[in-house]
Amino acid sequence: MLSKIDIPSLIPHQRGMCLLEQVVSWDETWIRCLTSSHHNPAHPLRSKSGLLSVCGVEYAAQAIAVHGGLIAAQQPDFRASSIGYLANAKDVSWSVDRLDDIDGDLQVDAEQLISEGGRSIYAFNLSAGGRDLMQGRIAVVLEGAAA
Repeated sequence: MLSKIDIPSLIPHQRGMCLLEQVVSWDETWIRCLTSSHHNPAHPLRSKSGLLSVCGVEYAAQAIAVHGGLIAAQQPDFRASSIGYLANAKDVSWSVDRLDDIDGDLQVDAEQLISEGGRSIYAFNLSAGGRDLMQGRIAVVLEGAAA
């Protein structure tokens, strides 16, 4: 299990914009993270309407970035991580309007479906207390990746 201290070393987001607090488990194709940052009244993505569910895409994207960093760190030629970009989000749906009023921790799961030439597609799911809140797919591209 990783602490919040370890996560910022794997993603470009720092301080309050690092939304994830711990990695519960992971393997070569899957990661599960937990966080309570959605309760933070100073959340950087919070609007006057609260923390809207669409912000869950950022939670998923950060879990994917952490997963990529963990995989990269296992490579013998590991160097500072490449910058990744969210290329698109598809088939995104949610069952709640806001995340800030969800009790308990958010669980963020992401599963790598395809990875080739610096491009990956992940399926993701956000849940809390056994209730699915949001799901979809995200495509990411690493800067400078071979085509």
